[in-house]
Formats: sequence, structure tokens, C-alpha cells
Amino acid sequence: MIIRNARKEELPLIRKQRLEAYDEHEKSVNEKHWQALKQTVQTDVDMQPGVELLVAEIDGQLVGSVVLFPQKVDAYEGKVEELDYPEIRLLAVPTESRGKGVATALIKECFTRAKEKGNSHIGLHTGSFMGKAIRLYEGLGFERLPKFDFEPINDGIIVRAYRKAL
Repeated sequence: MIIRNARKEELPLIRKQRLEAYDEHEKSVNEKHWQALKQTVQTDVDMQPGVELLVAEIDGQLVGSVVLFPQKVDAYEGKVEELDYPEIRLLAVPTESRGKGVATALIKECFTRAKEKGNSHIGLHTGSFMGKAIRLYEGLGFERLPKFDFEPINDGIIVRAYRKAL
């Protein structure tokens, strides 16, 4: 498996894979929340200066992606204050590529890059309904940081904050 920076021409495929990966959550939330989530995973927020879009590749095929936001960048469009550590966002592994360690490899590359830039912590946010993701993050040592939780559309669904010491 190769983890590398995404190339501009790969953006349409990355966004398609993201949407397919998040589709499993459509029935877990109400329609309004699903539409907001769907819009988020298709956004170009990953094109901000300093933001790194990483992909995993196996045998020449893209099998996942993640976005790494540097510290002090608005990763959540004003919903969370700018944090003093990088944030992992939009981790996506298509269903057919799961179970191969892709998500873990992408996250660990984020750890490496954050450490190389002198950061002592890394964070992320995930929906309270994303049980598999929560288990993955907690298994990699992320701890809850509820003071940075938020409710994106006032429907009772909480986006949970996590942070890990590097």
C-alpha cells in the first residue's frame, strides 16, 4: 500500500469514493442531516491552502483518502474554534477496500506528518452515529474532548471531538 498526496486529476474519483463510503450512514440520520453530510463530503474544503489531501493506493488503484488540516485553520466552517493542533477529516474507504488496513494506514500517515511539523496532538470530529469510525479512532488512542463537540444542524445529532497525543 502506498500513501501519498492526491493529484488534482484524482479529485473527481476521491469525491465519488467519499460519497460512496459515507452512503452507509444515510439511514442512520434524518433526511435533513443526511443532506448536510452529503454536501460536506462533496465540498472543496480540502482545497484550502496548507490542507493536505492524502490517498491510499494498492496496485495502482485508489482505495481511500483522508484530509489533514493544519492547526489554526477553520476545518469546520465556523462550527468549531480554530484549534492548536491539526485535524483529520473526511476519512473515506470504499466498502470493497475495507478490512485491508487502509483507514489505519491513512490515519498513521497523518500522525507522522503532524509530528514532523512539530505538533504534540492531533484531533478529529466524527458523528455520534458512526460507530465503526469511533471504535477505530478509540483503538488508535484518540480520547474524547467534549468541549469541542458541536451540533451542525440543531437536530440532536452531535459531532464528537477527539484528540490524541503524538
